[in-house]
Amino acid sequence: MDVLIESTRSFEKDLGSLSEDEKAAAVQKINDCASLFPTQKADVYRKLRRLPLPSDINGYESSLYTLRVSQKLRVILTVDEDPIFGQVIFTLFRVVKHDNLDKAYKGVAESLYQGLLHHNRETARFS
Repeated sequence: MDVLIESTRSFEKDLGSLSEDEKAAAVQKINDCASLFPTQKADVYRKLRRLPLPSDINGYESSLYTLRVSQKLRVILTVDEDPIFGQVIFTLFRVVKHDNLDKAYKGVAESLYQGLLHHNRETARFS
């Protein structure tokens, strides 16, 4: 199984604003998860915390997770398993201080699920 790591501009910007130690810790934690995934997938998922979706997306489960880098630092990411191509893709959205996690998560969730949120609001209006 191939493991691909993709990062967004927001993640790269966040990473660039960290101290060298924080940056190294974040990269190490992400690489550890990626290298363990093919043989110890369950262990990797145990290290991740699934984040809840906004309440107006009924019936959908979030694919957003946080990975604890340190007491103060979290990575917001998705894990997409693609059995057809035999790969898993880690998409890194943000790396933030724990205090900013809720705000950062909300921004990522809104951008990812914007179509679903908009569709559900329209459907609710016409029901």
